[in-house]
Amino acid sequence: MTVEVGQKVQDFELMNNHGDKVKLSDYKGKHVVLYFYPKDDTPGCTTEACDFRDNHESFKDLDAVILGVSPDSKESHKKFIDKHDLPFELLVDEEQEVAEQFGVWQLKKNFGKEYMGIVRSTFIIDKEGVLRKEFRKVQVEGHVDEALNYIREEL
Repeated sequence: MTVEVGQKVQDFELMNNHGDKVKLSDYKGKHVVLYFYPKDDTPGCTTEACDFRDNHESFKDLDAVILGVSPDSKESHKKFIDKHDLPFELLVDEEQEVAEQFGVWQLKKNFGKEYMGIVRSTFIIDKEGVLRKEFRKVQVEGHVDEALNYIREEL
């Protein structure tokens, strides 16, 4: 069963880019911008990560933390963070457990091939752990501003 807007998000634990275990509940008292992306250091994912990076202080000013999630390894995440100077954590979801919890691990089609993968999506979770907004099948351009404006105006 996937999480729904208005429901408390079931706590989860993933490893971050440092190899530390991170739980969603570690961020209780902060808004969480949980964004799922397909792959480190690919064009769309890099643009999105850099947009979050460039707006990191604005999110921080609103008491929001940014967490990126993909199936990539911690080593891949570390290289991606170092290469693009990302000031937020990336979480490792190699088994796609959290991606499935949020319903973003789906059948994709590209150039006539079908495969399972992450559908780019962002979820805004409030300070009490309740899902307040979901952005599914995200188009990268302008998306970070949408997420920032939602927190600024609605939370």
